[in-house]
Parts: sequence; structure tokens; C-alpha cells
Amino acid sequence: MNSRRAWLVWGVSVLAYLVAVTQRTTFGVAGLEATARFDATASILSVFTVVQLLVYAGLQIPVGVLVDRFGPRLLIAGGAALMVAGQLQLATADSVGGGILGRSLVGAGDALTFISVLRLLPAWFSGRQIPVLTQWTGIIGQLGQIASAVPFAFVLHRFGWNTAFVSAASLSVLVLALALVFIRNRPAGVQPPELLPLRQSATSLAEAWRQPGTRLGMWTHFTIQFPGTVFVLMWGFPYLVSAEGVDSSWASALMTLFVVVAVICGPWLGSWVGRHPLRRSTMVLLIAAAIAAAWLGVLLYPGPAPLWLLALLVVVLAIGGPGSMIGFDFARTHNPGHRLGTATGIVNIGGFVASLVSMYLIGVVLDILNARGFSGGDLYALDSFRIALTVQFAVMAVGVAGILRTRGKVRARMADDGLHLPPLREAILRERQRKQMERSDRRTGTQ
Repeated sequence: MNSRRAWLVWGVSVLAYLVAVTQRTTFGVAGLEATARFDATASILSVFTVVQLLVYAGLQIPVGVLVDRFGPRLLIAGGAALMVAGQLQLATADSVGGGILGRSLVGAGDALTFISVLRLLPAWFSGRQIPVLTQWTGIIGQLGQIASAVPFAFVLHRFGWNTAFVSAASLSVLVLALALVFIRNRPAGVQPPELLPLRQSATSLAEAWRQPGTRLGMWTHFTIQFPGTVFVLMWGFPYLVSAEGVDSSWASALMTLFVVVAVICGPWLGSWVGRHPLRRSTMVLLIAAAIAAAWLGVLLYPGPAPLWLLALLVVVLAIGGPGSMIGFDFARTHNPGHRLGTATGIVNIGGFVASLVSMYLIGVVLDILNARGFSGGDLYALDSFRIALTVQFAVMAVGVAGILRTRGKVRARMADDGLHLPPLREAILRERQRKQMERSDRRTGTQ
């Protein structure tokens, strides 16, 4: 455990996830070129992203079952192969149907990767390191957005569509080779977890779902992952530029701030979870409350919100990304090794379902308001966006209700096992006393 080989396995697997995020986001920077290439409207082009995310979300549970059965190494390699096929298909496609097929293959390969990378951590690292490494996995992977926004965009604009997407495909060829050579499912000499017969996979899925800790993880991911995803992937930029009147350069800066904040706070959250594993759901609820308060402050502000308030909103939304990774820690600590991948898949589907529902409903509300001539028929008017974005509160309320319900069941099981959670006030007092004792010991040691 924690050997050089462990770090090599993790490094290659994180590279695989970074490349998967790069492949996921390449189409987003090719919108203008895609419009000309496929002679498509904006609504048709949006289908590319929706279908890709639907494939990704729909495969989460099947992939979780497969990774428990066949191991992460095979699935990471298989995901890379699918993304190679998808990007090559997109490079040569000249019709909408062909392009959607390419993005579907990319979504499928992307779906195979993240769960498989997380599945490697318990096999190669000790318990308290896993929450921190989970956060770092997510952070490093999201840097793939920069890879698509900078070098891929440069190649696209300098050398054209075909060269750009073939170059992107070559990254996954590299990942495929590295995965097969360097990634192993577990250290040498460690016995593999118990494998259930294939016919019992449905039973394993049912058992993972019945475990309230799995559902608590899913509702955690559902509740605090989607606001940031909706903002960054779809509605944030038009809201900032068209509704709030922010200059496009400042809007881009706010999107960059989102990534920076996630990078900074992710390791801290992972460390906090490692020190306070019994208070994870409290942190999740605090993040949810902060997101709701930030959106309320922006939406209720009279007139366009000032830049500092929009920056505060982006900061809070960014915390939701690494915060949602706490959901995977619930799955890890409440499930045996032989169904950990299945439980992780259940958790991961939560945030993407919430994101798709929110993206769609916000668009529906905007279309309805526009059809009725609200705000003079301006689709992206500030007043229209203020109404449409309130959809998020309803989705978040569903998630918070799910957290509270499943948290109660988790704590009831803990009580049955003889583990009683002290009141929060008492826990805070104990933490203060512990820190005071540590400071006292340090002062004594220096005298």
C-alpha cells in the first residue's frame, strides 16, 4: 500500500480521467465550426451535448456492475478505445446523425473511466488518504477542460476540424497503451474481492441500493453537484453576458475562477472528511445552504448584480463540485469491496440526472416566457432568467429531502451497531478542547 507502484497506477489512471474530460469538452469549443460543418441550428447542436450526457448517465450503474466484475484496468482501457472511435467518427462525420454517433461513443467511453479510477483507490491506498485522493482525482481530471479550451482550440482554428479531432483521438490512444502496460487492479499478492456470479449482479445492485449509505451518497451528489454543472456547461455564460450584461472577457474570467476555486478547496474538503467522517452530511448540507443563499442574493438583487456578487456566486458554485465528491466516500465506507463499483455508479448518476433535468427545465421555462412575450420577447432577458433559474431551488429541495431521509436511516443503523453520534454542539466543543490541548502541548514543548 502507498508504494511507488501505487502512485504510478494512480498517476496513469488520473491521466486517463483528464483525457476523458478533455474528450468530453472538445465539442463545446467547436460550436461555430460545428454549425458550419453540419449546417445545423443551435437547438440541433444542443442535442449533441444532451445525448452525450444521457449516454454517460445511463451507463453509470451498468459500468459499476462491470467494474466490480472485470476490474478497473480493462474498463479504463475500453473507455479509451471507445473515445478513440468516437473522436475519429466525429472527425470524418459530415451529417448530424454521424456527429451524434461520435459524441455518443465519447460519452460511453467517458462513462467507463471515472468510476474505474475511483475503484482503484481502496486497493492501492490506506483509508484516510482516500478522501484526499478522491478530491485530487476530480481536480486533476477537470483540468482537461483547459486542455480542450487552449491547445485543442488552437489546433482546431489553425489546422481545421479533421486534424483537431484526430489529434484528440491520439490522446486516448496513448491512454489505452499506458493503461494496459502500467495499471493493475490491485497490488501483487493481494487477493481479489469476492466476485458474485453474473446472474447475481442484479442482486448485488439491489443490495447496494438498499444500503442507505449508498443512497445518501447519491443524494449528496444530486444536490450539490448540479448547480455548478448547469452553470458551467450550459446556462452560465448566456446568463452572465446576455442577462447580467457582463463583458464576455469578464464572463470567461469568472468561468476560470470556477476552476481555480475547485482546485483550492478540493484538497481541504478531502482532508476535512478524513478527520471528521461522521460529520460528512453536515458539510454537504452547509454547502447546499450556501449555494441556495448565493443564488437568492443574485436573483433578488434589484437590477443587474454587481461583479463582486456574481464572483461570490461562482465561488460558492465551485465548492459544490468537490463537495459532491463526499458522496463517493459514503459509498466506499458503507459497502463491501465486491460491490463498491456498483455503489459508486449509483452515486455518480445522481448529479448528472439533476443536471439534465435542471438544464431542460430552465430551457423550457425560458421558451414559455419568450413565447408569451415576457420581457419584450427577449429570450435571455434578466427577468426571464430570474424566473427560469428558480427551477434549481425545486431540484435542490428534492435532494435535501433525500439527504435528510437517508441520513436518518444511516444513523439508525449506526446506533444499532453501538455507534452513537454526539450532538454537533458537543462535537464542536470537543474539537475546540482538542485544539487547545495541542496548542498547550506545543507551547510546553518549546519552553
